[in-house]
Amino acid sequence: MTVLVTGGAGFIGSNFILDWLETVGEPVVNLDALTYAGNLQNLASLQSDARHVFVQGDIGDRGLVDRLLAEHRPRAVLHFAAESHVDRSIHGPGEFMRTNVMGSFHLLEAVRSHWAALAPDERSAFRFHHVSTDEVYGSLQPGAPAFAETHPYEPNSPYSASKAASDHLVRAWHHTYGLPVVTTNCSNNYGPYHFPEKLIPLIIVNALAGKALPVYGDGQQVRDWLYVRDHASAIRAVLAGGRVGETYNIGGWNEMANIDIVHTVCALLDELRPDPAGPYRRLVTHVTDRPGHDRRYAIDARKIERELGWRPAETFDSGIRKTVQWYLDHPDWVANVQSGGYRDWLSANYSAR
Repeated sequence: MTVLVTGGAGFIGSNFILDWLETVGEPVVNLDALTYAGNLQNLASLQSDARHVFVQGDIGDRGLVDRLLAEHRPRAVLHFAAESHVDRSIHGPGEFMRTNVMGSFHLLEAVRSHWAALAPDERSAFRFHHVSTDEVYGSLQPGAPAFAETHPYEPNSPYSASKAASDHLVRAWHHTYGLPVVTTNCSNNYGPYHFPEKLIPLIIVNALAGKALPVYGDGQQVRDWLYVRDHASAIRAVLAGGRVGETYNIGGWNEMANIDIVHTVCALLDELRPDPAGPYRRLVTHVTDRPGHDRRYAIDARKIERELGWRPAETFDSGIRKTVQWYLDHPDWVANVQSGGYRDWLSANYSAR
Protein backbone atom coordinates (compact mmCIF):
# COMPACT_ATOMS: atom_id res chain seq x y z
CA MET A 1 0.00 0.00 0.00
CA THR A 2 1.28 3.42 -0.98
CA VAL A 3 0.05 7.03 -0.97
CA LEU A 4 1.03 9.78 -3.40
CA VAL A 5 1.61 13.21 -1.85
CA THR A 6 1.88 16.35 -3.97
CA GLY A 7 3.86 19.26 -2.57
CA GLY A 8 5.52 17.05 0.01
CA ALA A 9 8.66 19.18 0.29
CA GLY A 10 6.71 22.24 1.39
CA PHE A 11 5.93 23.29 4.93
CA ILE A 12 2.68 21.39 5.55
CA GLY A 13 3.42 18.57 3.12
CA SER A 14 6.80 17.74 4.64
CA ASN A 15 5.40 17.79 8.16
CA PHE A 16 2.62 15.49 7.01
CA ILE A 17 5.09 13.01 5.49
CA LEU A 18 7.23 12.97 8.62
CA ASP A 19 4.13 12.42 10.77
CA TRP A 20 2.74 9.78 8.38
CA LEU A 21 5.91 7.68 8.35
CA GLU A 22 6.23 7.95 12.14
CA THR A 23 2.63 6.95 12.86
CA VAL A 24 1.39 4.91 9.88
CA GLY A 25 4.58 3.73 8.22
CA GLU A 26 3.01 3.31 4.79
CA PRO A 27 5.31 4.21 1.87
CA VAL A 28 4.97 7.68 0.32
CA VAL A 29 5.66 8.87 -3.21
CA ASN A 30 6.41 12.58 -2.89
CA LEU A 31 5.92 14.72 -6.02
CA ASP A 32 7.20 18.28 -5.63
CA ALA A 33 8.40 20.86 -8.15
CA LEU A 34 10.84 22.35 -5.60
CA THR A 35 9.88 25.94 -6.18
CA TYR A 36 11.17 28.57 -3.72
CA ALA A 37 9.23 27.15 -0.72
CA GLY A 38 9.92 23.48 -1.45
CA ASN A 39 12.88 22.29 0.55
CA LEU A 40 14.24 18.75 0.63
CA GLN A 41 16.19 19.71 3.74
CA ASN A 42 12.85 19.41 5.57
CA LEU A 43 13.00 15.68 4.82
CA ALA A 44 16.71 15.13 5.44
CA SER A 45 15.92 12.56 8.13
CA LEU A 46 14.33 10.35 5.45
CA GLN A 47 17.35 10.37 3.13
CA SER A 48 18.02 6.66 3.59
CA ASP A 49 14.41 5.63 4.25
CA ALA A 50 13.13 3.41 1.43
CA ARG A 51 9.55 4.26 2.39
CA HIS A 52 10.00 7.78 0.99
CA VAL A 53 10.33 8.08 -2.78
CA PHE A 54 10.94 11.64 -3.94
CA VAL A 55 10.19 12.73 -7.50
CA GLN A 56 10.87 16.27 -8.67
CA GLY A 57 8.15 17.38 -11.04
CA ASP A 58 5.06 19.46 -11.68
CA ILE A 59 1.50 18.37 -10.94
CA GLY A 60 0.61 19.79 -14.36
CA ASP A 61 2.93 17.32 -16.12
CA ARG A 62 0.32 14.78 -17.19
CA GLY A 63 2.82 12.27 -18.54
CA LEU A 64 4.79 12.23 -15.30
CA VAL A 65 1.71 11.95 -13.08
CA ASP A 66 0.30 9.15 -15.27
CA ARG A 67 3.58 7.28 -14.97
CA LEU A 68 3.74 7.64 -11.19
CA LEU A 69 0.16 6.46 -10.76
CA ALA A 70 0.73 3.45 -13.02
CA GLU A 71 4.04 2.52 -11.42
CA HIS A 72 3.17 2.95 -7.74
CA ARG A 73 -0.60 2.35 -7.80
CA PRO A 74 -1.31 4.50 -4.72
CA ARG A 75 -4.47 3.88 -2.73
CA ALA A 76 -4.80 7.63 -2.14
CA VAL A 77 -3.57 10.94 -3.51
CA LEU A 78 -3.09 13.75 -0.98
CA HIS A 79 -2.94 17.08 -2.78
CA PHE A 80 -0.92 19.67 -0.82
CA ALA A 81 0.85 21.32 -3.76
CA ALA A 82 -0.11 24.99 -4.03
CA GLU A 83 1.18 28.51 -4.20
CA SER A 84 0.10 29.75 -0.80
CA HIS A 85 1.26 33.26 0.13
CA VAL A 86 -1.31 36.05 -0.18
CA ASP A 87 1.31 38.78 -0.62
CA ARG A 88 2.97 36.88 -3.45
CA SER A 89 -0.42 36.39 -5.11
CA ILE A 90 -0.98 40.16 -5.03
CA HIS A 91 2.39 40.82 -6.66
CA GLY A 92 2.02 38.03 -9.24
CA PRO A 93 -1.34 36.24 -9.50
CA GLY A 94 -0.52 34.34 -12.69
CA GLU A 95 1.54 31.64 -11.00
CA PHE A 96 -1.30 31.03 -8.54
CA MET A 97 -3.75 30.48 -11.38
CA ARG A 98 -1.31 28.16 -13.15
CA THR A 99 -0.51 25.98 -10.14
CA ASN A 100 -3.60 26.10 -7.96
CA VAL A 101 -6.23 26.06 -10.70
CA MET A 102 -4.77 24.50 -13.84
CA GLY A 103 -2.35 22.30 -11.93
CA SER A 104 -5.22 20.91 -9.85
CA PHE A 105 -7.25 20.37 -13.02
CA HIS A 106 -4.48 18.37 -14.72
CA LEU A 107 -3.91 16.35 -11.54
CA LEU A 108 -7.62 15.58 -11.21
CA GLU A 109 -7.78 14.40 -14.80
CA ALA A 110 -4.78 12.10 -14.35
CA VAL A 111 -6.22 10.70 -11.12
CA ARG A 112 -9.65 10.24 -12.68
CA SER A 113 -8.18 8.21 -15.53
CA HIS A 114 -6.17 6.06 -13.12
CA TRP A 115 -9.11 5.53 -10.78
CA ALA A 116 -11.47 4.56 -13.60
CA ALA A 117 -9.16 1.72 -14.62
CA LEU A 118 -8.91 0.18 -11.13
CA ALA A 119 -10.61 -3.03 -10.11
CA PRO A 120 -13.96 -2.45 -8.35
CA ASP A 121 -12.65 -3.06 -4.82
CA GLU A 122 -9.68 -0.73 -5.42
CA ARG A 123 -11.98 1.91 -6.91
CA SER A 124 -14.21 1.94 -3.84
CA ALA A 125 -11.24 2.18 -1.46
CA PHE A 126 -9.42 4.92 -3.39
CA ARG A 127 -9.42 8.53 -2.14
CA PHE A 128 -8.38 11.91 -3.49
CA HIS A 129 -7.75 14.20 -0.50
CA HIS A 130 -7.68 17.88 -1.37
CA VAL A 131 -5.95 20.14 1.19
CA SER A 132 -7.37 23.66 1.17
CA THR A 133 -7.67 26.77 3.34
CA ASP A 134 -10.17 28.71 5.41
CA GLU A 135 -9.39 31.79 3.31
CA VAL A 136 -11.86 30.64 0.66
CA TYR A 137 -14.66 31.70 3.02
CA GLY A 138 -13.69 35.38 3.04
CA SER A 139 -13.60 37.68 6.06
CA LEU A 140 -15.70 37.55 9.25
CA GLN A 141 -17.03 40.47 11.22
CA PRO A 142 -16.13 40.62 14.93
CA GLY A 143 -18.48 38.38 16.88
CA ALA A 144 -19.80 36.59 13.79
CA PRO A 145 -20.02 32.77 13.97
CA ALA A 146 -16.88 30.93 12.89
CA PHE A 147 -16.60 29.34 9.46
CA ALA A 148 -18.60 26.14 9.22
CA GLU A 149 -18.39 23.85 6.21
CA THR A 150 -21.64 25.35 4.89
CA HIS A 151 -20.33 28.94 4.90
CA PRO A 152 -20.53 30.55 1.43
CA TYR A 153 -17.33 31.04 -0.52
CA GLU A 154 -16.24 34.69 -0.60
CA PRO A 155 -12.54 34.75 -1.53
CA ASN A 156 -10.94 38.19 -1.42
CA SER A 157 -7.37 37.69 -2.67
CA PRO A 158 -5.91 36.10 -5.80
CA TYR A 159 -4.58 33.31 -3.57
CA SER A 160 -7.90 32.52 -1.90
CA ALA A 161 -9.72 32.81 -5.23
CA SER A 162 -7.35 30.27 -6.77
CA LYS A 163 -7.87 27.88 -3.86
CA ALA A 164 -11.64 28.36 -4.04
CA ALA A 165 -11.48 27.45 -7.72
CA SER A 166 -9.56 24.27 -6.95
CA ASP A 167 -12.11 23.36 -4.25
CA HIS A 168 -14.89 23.75 -6.82
CA LEU A 169 -13.01 21.58 -9.31
CA VAL A 170 -12.63 18.80 -6.74
CA ARG A 171 -16.33 18.99 -5.88
CA ALA A 172 -17.31 18.90 -9.56
CA TRP A 173 -15.08 15.90 -10.34
CA HIS A 174 -16.83 14.04 -7.53
CA HIS A 175 -20.37 14.96 -8.52
CA THR A 176 -19.85 14.59 -12.28
CA TYR A 177 -17.46 11.66 -12.52
CA GLY A 178 -17.88 9.96 -9.15
CA LEU A 179 -14.24 10.44 -8.14
CA PRO A 180 -14.09 9.63 -4.39
CA VAL A 181 -12.83 12.87 -2.86
CA VAL A 182 -12.59 14.51 0.54
CA THR A 183 -11.64 18.16 1.11
CA THR A 184 -10.19 19.77 4.22
CA ASN A 185 -10.09 23.51 4.83
CA CYS A 186 -7.57 24.45 7.50
CA SER A 187 -6.75 27.59 9.46
CA ASN A 188 -3.30 29.22 9.67
CA ASN A 189 -0.63 26.59 10.27
CA TYR A 190 2.57 27.17 12.23
CA GLY A 191 5.44 24.98 13.37
CA PRO A 192 8.82 23.61 12.21
CA TYR A 193 10.05 24.09 8.62
CA HIS A 194 7.80 27.10 8.00
CA PHE A 195 9.25 29.25 5.23
CA PRO A 196 10.08 32.65 6.79
CA GLU A 197 7.86 34.81 4.61
CA LYS A 198 4.86 34.00 6.83
CA LEU A 199 4.16 35.88 10.06
CA ILE A 200 5.48 33.63 12.84
CA PRO A 201 8.77 32.49 11.26
CA LEU A 202 9.38 35.98 9.86
CA ILE A 203 9.08 37.48 13.35
CA ILE A 204 11.38 34.84 14.85
CA VAL A 205 14.04 35.19 12.15
CA ASN A 206 13.98 38.99 12.05
CA ALA A 207 14.03 39.32 15.83
CA LEU A 208 17.10 37.10 16.16
CA ALA A 209 18.80 39.21 13.49
CA GLY A 210 17.87 42.46 15.23
CA LYS A 211 15.74 43.57 12.28
CA ALA A 212 12.37 45.33 12.24
CA LEU A 213 9.33 43.17 12.97
CA PRO A 214 6.80 44.31 10.33
CA VAL A 215 3.15 44.31 11.42
CA TYR A 216 0.51 45.14 8.83
CA GLY A 217 -1.74 48.09 9.73
CA ASP A 218 -2.99 48.05 13.30
CA GLY A 219 -2.16 44.36 13.76
CA GLN A 220 -5.72 43.53 14.76
CA GLN A 221 -6.28 41.02 11.96
CA VAL A 222 -7.55 37.87 13.70
CA ARG A 223 -6.65 34.34 12.65
CA ASP A 224 -7.16 30.86 14.04
CA TRP A 225 -3.82 29.08 14.57
CA LEU A 226 -3.23 25.36 14.04
CA TYR A 227 -0.01 23.55 14.94
CA VAL A 228 1.16 21.79 11.80
CA ARG A 229 1.47 18.33 13.36
CA ASP A 230 -2.13 18.64 14.58
CA HIS A 231 -3.08 19.37 10.99
CA ALA A 232 -1.25 16.21 9.92
CA SER A 233 -3.14 14.09 12.44
CA ALA A 234 -6.44 15.59 11.26
CA ILE A 235 -5.65 14.71 7.66
CA ARG A 236 -4.91 11.14 8.71
CA ALA A 237 -8.28 11.01 10.47
CA VAL A 238 -10.18 12.34 7.45
CA LEU A 239 -8.37 10.03 5.04
CA ALA A 240 -9.18 7.05 7.26
CA GLY A 241 -12.80 7.83 8.11
CA GLY A 242 -14.07 10.90 6.30
CA ARG A 243 -17.22 10.55 4.24
CA VAL A 244 -16.70 10.67 0.48
CA GLY A 245 -17.69 13.99 -1.05
CA GLU A 246 -17.60 15.82 2.29
CA THR A 247 -15.64 18.83 3.48
CA TYR A 248 -14.07 19.01 6.95
CA ASN A 249 -12.82 22.22 8.54
CA ILE A 250 -9.65 21.85 10.61
CA GLY A 251 -8.81 24.48 13.21
CA GLY A 252 -6.84 24.90 16.39
CA TRP A 253 -9.48 26.72 18.48
CA ASN A 254 -6.92 29.54 18.82
CA GLU A 255 -8.28 32.89 17.61
CA MET A 256 -5.67 35.59 18.09
CA ALA A 257 -4.85 39.00 16.65
CA ASN A 258 -1.60 39.27 14.71
CA ILE A 259 -0.15 41.82 17.11
CA ASP A 260 -0.76 39.43 20.02
CA ILE A 261 1.05 36.68 18.10
CA VAL A 262 4.01 39.00 17.61
CA HIS A 263 4.10 39.96 21.29
CA THR A 264 3.88 36.29 22.33
CA VAL A 265 6.81 35.35 20.11
CA CYS A 266 8.83 38.30 21.42
CA ALA A 267 8.16 37.26 25.02
CA LEU A 268 9.31 33.69 24.33
CA LEU A 269 12.49 34.94 22.68
CA ASP A 270 13.11 37.25 25.65
CA GLU A 271 12.96 34.13 27.82
CA LEU A 272 14.82 31.66 25.62
CA ARG A 273 17.35 33.88 23.81
CA PRO A 274 17.46 37.30 25.51
CA ASP A 275 18.92 40.18 23.54
CA PRO A 276 21.39 42.39 25.44
CA ALA A 277 20.01 45.34 23.49
CA GLY A 278 16.63 44.98 25.18
CA PRO A 279 13.19 43.34 24.77
CA TYR A 280 12.40 42.20 21.24
CA ARG A 281 9.15 44.18 21.26
CA ARG A 282 11.25 47.27 20.66
CA LEU A 283 11.64 46.05 17.05
CA VAL A 284 7.90 46.00 16.25
CA THR A 285 7.22 48.29 13.29
CA HIS A 286 3.74 48.95 11.93
CA VAL A 287 3.76 49.10 8.12
CA THR A 288 1.15 49.87 5.48
CA ASP A 289 -1.49 47.14 5.35
CA ARG A 290 -1.72 44.96 2.27
CA PRO A 291 -4.58 45.54 -0.20
CA GLY A 292 -7.87 43.81 0.68
CA HIS A 293 -6.51 42.35 3.91
CA ASP A 294 -9.18 40.14 5.53
CA ARG A 295 -9.84 41.16 9.12
CA ARG A 296 -10.87 37.89 10.71
CA TYR A 297 -10.86 34.16 10.10
CA ALA A 298 -12.22 31.62 12.58
CA ILE A 299 -12.79 27.89 12.13
CA ASP A 300 -15.67 25.89 13.56
CA ALA A 301 -14.06 22.43 13.81
CA ARG A 302 -16.97 20.66 15.49
CA LYS A 303 -17.84 18.50 12.47
CA ILE A 304 -14.48 16.69 12.41
CA GLU A 305 -14.66 16.24 16.18
CA ARG A 306 -18.23 14.95 16.05
CA GLU A 307 -17.74 12.54 13.13
CA LEU A 308 -14.11 11.48 13.53
CA GLY A 309 -13.23 12.26 17.14
CA TRP A 310 -10.38 14.60 16.22
CA ARG A 311 -9.27 17.55 18.32
CA PRO A 312 -5.91 19.37 18.30
CA ALA A 313 -3.40 18.05 20.81
CA GLU A 314 -1.53 21.35 21.14
CA THR A 315 -2.71 24.54 22.76
CA PHE A 316 -1.29 27.71 21.25
CA ASP A 317 0.97 28.13 24.28
CA SER A 318 2.48 24.67 23.88
CA GLY A 319 2.69 24.80 20.09
CA ILE A 320 4.28 28.23 19.84
CA ARG A 321 6.89 27.34 22.45
CA LYS A 322 7.84 24.23 20.44
CA THR A 323 7.99 26.33 17.29
CA VAL A 324 10.22 29.07 18.69
CA GLN A 325 12.53 26.48 20.24
CA TRP A 326 12.77 24.63 16.91
CA TYR A 327 13.96 27.77 15.12
CA LEU A 328 16.48 28.44 17.87
CA ASP A 329 17.76 24.87 17.52
CA HIS A 330 18.02 24.94 13.70
CA PRO A 331 19.97 28.04 12.63
CA ASP A 332 21.51 26.17 9.68
CA TRP A 333 18.07 25.45 8.20
CA VAL A 334 17.14 29.12 8.57
CA ALA A 335 20.38 30.29 6.97
CA ASN A 336 19.97 27.92 4.04
CA VAL A 337 16.45 29.10 3.15
CA GLN A 338 17.41 32.78 3.31
CA SER A 339 18.66 32.79 -0.25
CA GLY A 340 19.14 35.77 -2.52
CA GLY A 341 15.65 35.13 -3.90
CA TYR A 342 14.19 35.33 -0.41
CA ARG A 343 16.01 38.59 0.31
CA ASP A 344 14.77 40.01 -2.99
CA TRP A 345 11.22 39.09 -2.03
CA LEU A 346 11.46 40.79 1.35
CA SER A 347 12.74 43.91 -0.32
CA ALA A 348 9.97 43.90 -2.92
CA ASN A 349 7.21 43.33 -0.38
CA TYR A 350 8.30 45.56 2.51
CA SER A 351 10.64 48.29 1.22
CA ALA A 352 7.82 50.54 -0.02
CA ARG A 353 5.72 50.13 3.13
